[in-house]
Amino acid sequence: MTAVGTTPVLASWTEPEGIRPRGTVVVVPGRGEHAAVYERFGRRIAADGYRVWAVSDPTVDAARAAGQIRSLLDRTPSEEPGEAGPPPRVLVGSDTGALFAAGLVTDGGAGIDGLVLAGLPLRAAPGAPDWAEELALRTSCPTHRGRLDADDTVRRGTLTGPLPVGWVERARPSAIGVPVLGLHGADDAVSPLATVRDFYAALPAGELVGVAGGAHDALNDATHRTAAATAVLFLERLRAGSRLARVEVPAVPR
Repeated sequence: MTAVGTTPVLASWTEPEGIRPRGTVVVVPGRGEHAAVYERFGRRIAADGYRVWAVSDPTVDAARAAGQIRSLLDRTPSEEPGEAGPPPRVLVGSDTGALFAAGLVTDGGAGIDGLVLAGLPLRAAPGAPDWAEELALRTSCPTHRGRLDADDTVRRGTLTGPLPVGWVERARPSAIGVPVLGLHGADDAVSPLATVRDFYAALPAGELVGVAGGAHDALNDATHRTAAATAVLFLERLRAGSRLARVEVPAVPR
């Protein structure tokens, strides 16, 4: 793990020893987060044979995050730990990290073979909750809430308010030419599920999975195992060369 000051800006998790890496996953954190926040997700995806990296929060320094992603995607695939893995190379973004990742693809991000977008925000969330309320908005998982609460490098009070200028406009769904998996909590109060349906419907190749009872951080919610398993199935389909032919928006239990 690499850090600037006390904030981790890069983290990585490798496939089990003796297994050839099956692909490369780069995680882009959301507002207030850092690379190490996605350790649980990274370890779970890596256990299935994928080489996983996490970069810094692009809302702090978009150029730095983009440079980190570019340097990882531009590396020659290697089986050595610490190096980039082989295709498919997929960006996994959460919250504004999802919005940023989508924008990279519309900007012509070469080497990106697919996107996983968790809790995609397309409009500002109202209000300025206190930290306890923000934790509840982020996740329903008590373990993850405890981790965030004990981590003084997570920036509090960042989850609501205006989105970065121009990011929503840049992430045009019709211009995203790679397969996309959307993971979205049905009870997401930061980015309500109803506000993203049209985005996923406009994708050339995508699907939206609504997680019943889920909060905003689909990757670190109480259903994090289901989210990781769904992501792995998506990665396996990319490995097999199966592009998504249509949008699926599963019914969300009420």
